[in-house]
Amino acid sequence: MTDQGEFGTRMAAAYAATGATIDIGRAVLDGTVHPEAVVQVPTAMCNRHGLIAGATGTGKTVTLQLLAEQLSAQGVPVFAADIKGDLTGLVQPATPNDKVTARVGELGLSYAPTGTPVQFWSLGGQGPGVPIRATIGGFGPQLLSKVLGANETQSSSLALVFYYADQKGLPLLDLVDLVDLLTYLTSDEGKAELKGIGGLSSATAGVLLRKLVELTQQDAEAFFGEPEVTIDSLIRLAPDGRGVINCLELAAVQDRPKLFSTFLMWLLAELFESLPEVGDLERPKLVFFFDEAHLLFADAPKAFVEQVAQTVRLIRSKGVGVFFVTQLPDDVPDVVLAQLGSRVQHALRAYTPRDAKALKAAVSTYPKTDDYDLEEVLTQLGTGEAIVTVLAEDGAPTPVAWTRVRPPQSRIGAVDPAEVDGLARASDLWATYATEIDRPSARELLAQKMGVAPPAAPEVAPEPSATDPSPGDLVRDSGIDDDGFAIEVPDAPSKPKARSQPKPKAKAQDDGNPIVDFLKSREGRATVNTVVRGVFGMMKKGR
Repeated sequence: MTDQGEFGTRMAAAYAATGATIDIGRAVLDGTVHPEAVVQVPTAMCNRHGLIAGATGTGKTVTLQLLAEQLSAQGVPVFAADIKGDLTGLVQPATPNDKVTARVGELGLSYAPTGTPVQFWSLGGQGPGVPIRATIGGFGPQLLSKVLGANETQSSSLALVFYYADQKGLPLLDLVDLVDLLTYLTSDEGKAELKGIGGLSSATAGVLLRKLVELTQQDAEAFFGEPEVTIDSLIRLAPDGRGVINCLELAAVQDRPKLFSTFLMWLLAELFESLPEVGDLERPKLVFFFDEAHLLFADAPKAFVEQVAQTVRLIRSKGVGVFFVTQLPDDVPDVVLAQLGSRVQHALRAYTPRDAKALKAAVSTYPKTDDYDLEEVLTQLGTGEAIVTVLAEDGAPTPVAWTRVRPPQSRIGAVDPAEVDGLARASDLWATYATEIDRPSARELLAQKMGVAPPAAPEVAPEPSATDPSPGDLVRDSGIDDDGFAIEVPDAPSKPKARSQPKPKAKAQDDGNPIVDFLKSREGRATVNTVVRGVFGMMKKGR
């Protein structure tokens, strides 16, 4: 049996650091808390990535909140997906209760409730927060294929279409641009365009169009368009020098997990592309918390997983740390899990054969320890307790520590959505991103090529009507015929959609030549000269 005094001294020494640290909690042995044994991760090691795992209700979100507020206090910006709205409490100081007071006392903490600077975002304006968007072209064929659930053949065909758009100078900004381009390339006028580079099967195009219609029926068109968020908007400091915590509010779209999880991967890929090499820093430039990580990898093809692993492996040198948050460690593929230096494992349940297998797998990934029977301890952890190992300042893993996690200094739980909306509208970024813009894109340029005028978007959104065309009508009206490709579009739902066209957008001020406008907007971006579109199929961007 391990001596209590020796244990406390040993753990304190193992987790000691000379530089800045993120305090996780205090080590525990046989139910005894050791206030002297501070379990912490060096801030400089946060770019070596991490995993926060545990069953529902065991404290994962609170741990995420704890790490985020401390990173912010040290001047490190944070990006976190807020699936249920629980992280909105970051803006307010905590209100101590009996449980918090007891926890603070047993851990020997000084405790000063404090709110943090938070920038609230929402996907395409669905929910409270500044709208965050991506263009279809920026999203790229590989990530879009993941959202659509496309097979290998469909994915390669989609990549070919994107390549054609790049070569011909056809900006793909929203879903309608892609629908129109697919329709053109399988029409009598456009069939020959791709013959020299592989061609596009009518059947494949029909499947892709059906999938795009399904995506449109989920209101996904709101997520695609301009202005596209810039990385500079995500890496910011508050006037007092604290890092801004970017919370992407996803409660309104949590029923579309494939879309928002892939959107998060797009943001991570954008960070990888945009940021310069900086090596190891005393503090990361940004720490990215990827909540509900299992959604990203569900049914993901091997090539996609390998790309994620490569991005995670290489983004460390860009000064970015990534923490995956999920229920079971095996939700994250081994090739990605191997890149995660810090582990915060909350309680696991062994109620099912899969749970039992996951428990054994989790135990096998920890350094050996004589202090605990990990398989037993992991099923006995209370709420707010975790098994922790991190990378010390020398890069070596620390001993495994049963840790009683300290409480955050900000409020635990959600705040009123009206308050979140008010803070978002008061943000200096609201003027930049709130109003969607519409510059000439593939739709207009293709219409110009074919000598027809595209339907103009109204300046003011009309009231929904039972006679409004459905997304299916949009595809039917776009030029599909039996000679080009035959497609059976599902009937429109009985509940009319508010819009079948993209929502009205503010017109760009420059109404000059569409090609010139396009080239101007792409100034600074590298010219695509191969089919390979960089990481995740996206164009390299010079910034």
